Amino acid sequence: MSLVDPGLLKILCCPETHQPVSEAEAALVSDLNNGIASGSVKNRAGKAVSEKLDGGLLRQDRQVLFPIRNRIPIMLIEEAIPLSVT
Repeated sequence: MSLVDPGLLKILCCPETHQPVSEAEAALVSDLNNGIASGSVKNRAGKAVSEKLDGGLLRQDRQVLFPIRNRIPIMLIEEAIPLSVT
């Protein structure tokens, strides 16, 4: 089941690069939640993510995930979770 309305998902994009976003796979969200529980996940602002994700929106290049909490996408650059080391 989708956490984000399909019509909204069509118009959402990364606020930094303007790339399209899509809902992240459950396996990726689960892996990130495991990392959050162990304290190893940080957001773009460098702060440890402490709140479990309900889901996420994955940027098209798969480098960044925007959290979804309480069915609300958090589309702030500093709240995004980098998925790779650059």
